Amino acid sequence: MAVVRQWNILMARQCRTLCHTFLFLLIAFVVAIPHGIAQEQPTPPSSAPASSAPPPPTPSPATPPTTASPTAPDTKGTAPQDSKGDQASSGRVGKSKLEQETGTVNDRIFSVLPNYGTVETANTLPPLRTGQKFRLATAGVFDWAAYPFNGVLAAIAQAKNDPKSWGQGWEAYGKRYGASFADNSIGTYMTTAIFPSLLKEDPRYYQMRSGPFFHRFGYSLSRLFVTRTDAGGKRFNYSESVGNATAAAISNIYHADEDRTAARNASTFAFLILYDGLSNELKEFWPDIRRKVLHKNP
Repeated sequence: MAVVRQWNILMARQCRTLCHTFLFLLIAFVVAIPHGIAQEQPTPPSSAPASSAPPPPTPSPATPPTTASPTAPDTKGTAPQDSKGDQASSGRVGKSKLEQETGTVNDRIFSVLPNYGTVETANTLPPLRTGQKFRLATAGVFDWAAYPFNGVLAAIAQAKNDPKSWGQGWEAYGKRYGASFADNSIGTYMTTAIFPSLLKEDPRYYQMRSGPFFHRFGYSLSRLFVTRTDAGGKRFNYSESVGNATAAAISNIYHADEDRTAARNASTFAFLILYDGLSNELKEFWPDIRRKVLHKNP
């Protein structure tokens, strides 16, 4: 009974910490983003007073019309051509081959965090091939920003001396860095490549981009449980739940002996789910933050 009681206490502490962290981030979104979006108000066009209107121009003498050369091509109504083709006309120049093949845009969040797998329209796209799903996962796992991100997580664990058996020092920091990198990398491959390929599910995130804030907020969270299939339908997001559960189970291989418990597995699973939920919110609202809060346009 004492062991069960201790396990319940540890489990409650882990879940409470994760829930408090996630609630803090959600509150920041609810408070900051609608306020920033509301700041952008359309300004009515100003009309000049009638007294300040310039006088009408004086008509000039008529000039004889010029006759066009019969050999000159008629260019009336044609737009100038750009060597970039459709990329220039769409305002997106320099998209990578992966973005072009998958219909996604890596619009880096805060110009730093990777944003692979994001689709800027809710329209249905052609299904991804297995190789494309693995390439999306690989791009996110080995993106340059993933290394300092995992470094920060390892530093936090080092400061908390978690787990205690690893101790302190650079060797201990290396173990914590490797565990953090493995947790996030395996979770990404499971939810973006392996299970979406096995279950024929689409791992891309389709932005709403418009509509009431709370409707979009709920839509982003619901993508943890609802996904598109390769056939174009919708169903429960098995890749998200089963993939993260599998990643949490695999993590027992490289975590410390004292962390190979059900409580630690549950906390790892919860962290991966909450991380994906926050990632969806950032993917949905980053264009609004960039345009209406930071006043930057690509």
